[in-house]
Amino acid sequence: MILFLLGGCKDASKKNIQPSQDFVKNNIEYAKGFGIQDYNGFKKLTVYTSFKGDDTKREYFLISKSKEVPDSLKNKNIIRIPIKRIVVTSTTHIPMLELLEVENTLVGFPNTDYISSKKTRVLIDSNQVKDLGQEQNINTELLIELQPEILIGFGVNNSGKVFKNIQKMGIPVLMNSDWLEETPLGRAEWIRFFGALYDKDSIAHTRFNEIANHYTAIKNKLAHITDKPSVLSGSLFQDVWNMPAGNSFMAQYLKDAKTDYLWKDSEGTGSLSLSLESVLEKGKNAEFWIAPGFYTTKKSMFSDSPHYKEFSAFKTDKIYTYALKKGATGGVLYFELATTRPDLVLKDLVQIFHPSIFLGKEMTFFSKLE
Repeated sequence: MILFLLGGCKDASKKNIQPSQDFVKNNIEYAKGFGIQDYNGFKKLTVYTSFKGDDTKREYFLISKSKEVPDSLKNKNIIRIPIKRIVVTSTTHIPMLELLEVENTLVGFPNTDYISSKKTRVLIDSNQVKDLGQEQNINTELLIELQPEILIGFGVNNSGKVFKNIQKMGIPVLMNSDWLEETPLGRAEWIRFFGALYDKDSIAHTRFNEIANHYTAIKNKLAHITDKPSVLSGSLFQDVWNMPAGNSFMAQYLKDAKTDYLWKDSEGTGSLSLSLESVLEKGKNAEFWIAPGFYTTKKSMFSDSPHYKEFSAFKTDKIYTYALKKGATGGVLYFELATTRPDLVLKDLVQIFHPSIFLGKEMTFFSKLE
C-alpha cells in the first residue's frame, strides 16, 4: 500500500508484493540475523545486521531466472536464482553448500588452505575452485575472470572496502553474519540463507530440522544428570585471559552439556577479558578445561606460562582442545564445520563430561591435550 501511494504502482505490481500462502513455512526459528519472506513470484531475503554494532537492514529480492522482474522491484537489490556460480569467504559457508549438495557451484575462495572438507578439497585440487588470496586483499582480476553471480562476505566492522569495490565491479555482495548469532542452533539455521539463494528452501529446512532434532535428542539424554562437573575455558594472550561470556554460544553449549561453567553468570555474548589472577582464584580447582586456545600440547602451554600448571585440570590431564583436528592443508575442522553441526559439538562435549552416555564413540572436533 505504501508503494502504491508513493509510486502509483499498478494493481499487478501491488499484487506481486503480497505474501504467499507458504509464508509461514519460511519463518526463521532460532537465527536473529536474517529473515525470509515468500511473495507471489519471488522471495525477500533480509539481513538485519552485517557486523557487530550494525543496525542497517539490507533487503534482497530473489527472483527465478525464468521469470521477469516485476516493475515494482526494478530499483531494488535483485538476485536471480538459483545461483550457479558463487564465491564464499568463510569456511563456515562450505559445509552449508555441501549439505545442500551445491558445492560444485563454488568457483573461488580466499586462502583455500583453510578449507578442511575432503569433498571440497577434491574440487580445489582439480582446479575447479580458485584461490583468491587473502580475505581483505582478494585478487579482483581473478575474481572478474571467474564471473561469479554472487559473493558471500563477512566482516567484523564497517571497514570492508574490498567488498564495496567488488560491488562496483557489478558482482552482488551479500554479507553473512552467522558468527554473530548467540546460540548454536541460531548459527546453524543460516543454512536456510543459502537454501533461499539456491531455491532449495525445503531441503535447507529439512537439513536444519535434522540437526536441531539431533541436538535436542542429545540434550534429552542428559535429563537425568544431576552431577555437573565444573569447567574452565580459554587461555592467556598477551597477559589477558580470553574467556566465553555467560550469554555466549559457547556458554550455551556448556549449559546444554550439563556442566557448571564457572563464568556462567557473567554478562555479555562475546568474550571476557580477564587477568590471570582472577581466573586462578575462581577456576583453579575446575575439573575440566575446554578449548585452551590453539595449544596442542601441555608442554607448549607450560612453556608460554608456568602458571598453567597451577590449575587442577592441568595436573589431572583433563584439558580438551579443538586445535588438533585439522584438514590436509592445516585448516582447523572446528572453525569450518562446528557452525553447521552444533549437534556434533554437543555430542563431543557430552563424551568429555559424561563419557558413559556415548561410550567408546570417536569425537568429531575435540581431543585430549597430550
